[in-house]
Amino acid sequence: MRSHTAYLAFNTSKRCEIIHITPRIEAELAKSGIKEGLCLVNAMHITASVFINDDEPGLHQDFLDWTEKLAPYDLKGYRHNRTGEDNGDSHLKRTIMGREVVVAVTGGRLDFGPWERIFYGEFDGRRSKRVLVKIIGE
Repeated sequence: MRSHTAYLAFNTSKRCEIIHITPRIEAELAKSGIKEGLCLVNAMHITASVFINDDEPGLHQDFLDWTEKLAPYDLKGYRHNRTGEDNGDSHLKRTIMGREVVVAVTGGRLDFGPWERIFYGEFDGRRSKRVLVKIIGE
């Protein structure tokens, strides 16, 4: 079995943002030479997310609006913010949207269902963060 590891860097201009990262994952898969296996994509920060869904801007805004309703930005409303942080909401948004995805690799391609793509969700941006890509297989 072989493996390929890559770290993708992100630094968003907005506090909350969704970025389509499928092409970057596909590029890493091509570099790996792996034809059959699994691809793990993991947000390495506790205020960021990786998830699979449709690449449709209205839906992305719906996700941002929905997570904001569930966990609104509030400097005083979260116990976590009493530690000097201002991102208690971001931790909750990450939990809602998920930490990682695993996609099967078949015939050297990500084996998606219809419309599925991989996204990076940032909930406490404007600073550098990383995503781990780990591909294993033959």
